[in-house]
Amino acid sequence: MSSSVTPTTDPRTQAPLPPSRPPTLAIVVPCYNEQEVLPETTRRLCQLLHDLVQCGQIDEASRVWFIDDGSRDRTWQLIDLAAGQPDSRVCGIKLSRNRGHQIALLAGLLTAQGEILVSVDADLQDDLNVIPKMLDKFSRGHDIVYGVRSSRDTDTFFKRLSAEGYYRLLQRLGVEVVFNHADYRLMSRRAVEALREFPESNLFLRGLIPQLGFPTTTVTYERAERYAGESKYPLGKMLALAWQGITSFSALPLRAITALGVTVSVLSVGMGVWALFIRLFSEHAVPGWASIVIPLFLISGVQLLSLGIIGEYLAKIFIETKRRPLFFIERLVRGDAPGERG
Repeated sequence: MSSSVTPTTDPRTQAPLPPSRPPTLAIVVPCYNEQEVLPETTRRLCQLLHDLVQCGQIDEASRVWFIDDGSRDRTWQLIDLAAGQPDSRVCGIKLSRNRGHQIALLAGLLTAQGEILVSVDADLQDDLNVIPKMLDKFSRGHDIVYGVRSSRDTDTFFKRLSAEGYYRLLQRLGVEVVFNHADYRLMSRRAVEALREFPESNLFLRGLIPQLGFPTTTVTYERAERYAGESKYPLGKMLALAWQGITSFSALPLRAITALGVTVSVLSVGMGVWALFIRLFSEHAVPGWASIVIPLFLISGVQLLSLGIIGEYLAKIFIETKRRPLFFIERLVRGDAPGERG
């Protein structure tokens, strides 16, 4: 495993770092019903931390932070058990109820301790071997390092087509996203603290984090098949997340209503001219049909669609104005690794 020279000053602030002290890493892993894969995930991540400590890239106080997002299986029991082992590098955060992947991930980022935070899914599809490369990018002055898939060969044709089409749609709508990037990324402490300043409840971190504006870069990796268990993102949840991304970062759907209204008005005028022409120059006109039924169906459909889109934005405003807490932590456990300073 490659190692890098620890800088004597922070490349972002130019502040001097303590001598011979590598940064502390926190790996944040949101979990929901992951009992099948969690033991192997814990083993691999703890081994990775051990190797990175041995080669001097990170400090002994580095940890793996599992966030239990209201799981209904033995996920929390496994996290608690791992944190209670001698010389454990595992910490656990148990949310009081299920809040969804994005909020669970945010809870981990805002609670975990470390100068560098890496978020990764629990299913072991993200290649953990690129984390040393992310650390190297951090040491060169990048606050955010995105893990970007080099290909989608492991996806079905529908998943590949819909996912890539969605990223392109977001870009066309003016949403700043990293193509083929999900939630595998490194963030510096100052980037996380900047993220803390965003008070919004409708979370779409893939669009929110690029708004921070700190130095960023990417690393590419091959995404593997899920190690065990079933995907916690079925089609319904993926569509909900997709709609969240569009409505949280783009007002274009609202502007499209205006364009649609103009188009319908033009079509209605054209239809009226056509109905008049049929009435004056043809014997096939059905009295009252063209002038009532067609405009009624057309305009009613447009009105319902427009009200639905406006209602979605009003619902988001309604939720945001409440300023309710995003999550509550029910329990927090912390393992004590060897050599940790108090």
